[in-house]
Amino acid sequence: MKKKRLLIFLSLILCAASGAAFAQINTIRIKFIGNCGLYMSDGKLDVYVDFPYQSGAFNYMKYDKAELDSIKDKALFIFTHRHPDHYAARHLRKLNGKILGPWKVAKKKRADLQKLRDSIPDFSVQVFKTKHRFSSRHSSYLLSWHGKKIFLSGDTEMAETIAAVPHMDLAFVPYWILADAKEKGLKINAEKFIIYHLYPDQKISGTVPENIKLLQKQGEVLSVPY
Repeated sequence: MKKKRLLIFLSLILCAASGAAFAQINTIRIKFIGNCGLYMSDGKLDVYVDFPYQSGAFNYMKYDKAELDSIKDKALFIFTHRHPDHYAARHLRKLNGKILGPWKVAKKKRADLQKLRDSIPDFSVQVFKTKHRFSSRHSSYLLSWHGKKIFLSGDTEMAETIAAVPHMDLAFVPYWILADAKEKGLKINAEKFIIYHLYPDQKISGTVPENIKLLQKQGEVLSVPY
């Protein structure tokens, strides 16, 4: 009996330590789950982007079931669109957070942008209707969080929207957005670009500039001090 209690106690301590490690003071932590799937937290607010999705859809990244089990209670879920490599209704319906997406979300689940601004200090979301040739409804987002500007591009192919944003600390974009911007002579005003939505075995040739980071290692955590 004592041994069982000790195991339970140690398990609780490890869980608490894990949570404390993710919730650092004055830091937004961003965990890469896979594809465009992100878990973001400042220790108070939990935000999931394009997650949960259908693991392995279209031969993109799979993820461990533990990612679903670890989803935080009453989180905010932001989706760029409903393709299965970004979204999974069967997983989402089991969760109790609020949802922001470019489709008509049920009222009891829908995130209210004004209420978010009023109820959560130093956090707001700007929504951009963007084009994705394979989806009739697609949105990109600009998060303003503790003074940091974080752009979430999703699958859109057009660089005009992100190029019109005056300043971003981080821009999460697929590689084709940078290619489109270069082809059209558009400047994107981001301090750092995070390239996501790569295939598991996708190879990148050439030298990667210092202001560009490739997200290929699932579970990797980025820290954004504020």
